[in-house]
Amino acid sequence: MPKSIKGTSSRTPPEPGSHADIDEWMARVMSELNPVVKRIDKLIRDELSGLQYAVKFKKAYYGLPQRGWLIELVAYDVSVNVVFHGGADFDSPPPQGEGRSRYVKVRAVEEVDTPEMRAWVKAAGRVDGWKD
Repeated sequence: MPKSIKGTSSRTPPEPGSHADIDEWMARVMSELNPVVKRIDKLIRDELSGLQYAVKFKKAYYGLPQRGWLIELVAYDVSVNVVFHGGADFDSPPPQGEGRSRYVKVRAVEEVDTPEMRAWVKAAGRVDGWKD
């Protein structure tokens, strides 16, 4: 009998911490991707004010108290997934994902410095993200 796939409803959102948690997470990311995650972090902090930060399950989270967790960074061997938890609600959503979440794979710093990425980060601050 095949296993049934559990929805994300059983996952518990992370508890807010400080940006120091993100700094520690970035220090553990593979050296080739470190400039990428640092640039994404800077873009998010430049575009959204009043952020909360957390690290859970080896993933970095950025959120706003009134909106929930908006952006999740997941570092793999060759890329970083930038997950927008309310991405399906954007006027022009990122290309990958299903449900309300959408994501984009980033492999180089140059891929962070695009009008699309900046627009997605700004849009993330205008829609609800992942909440309890």
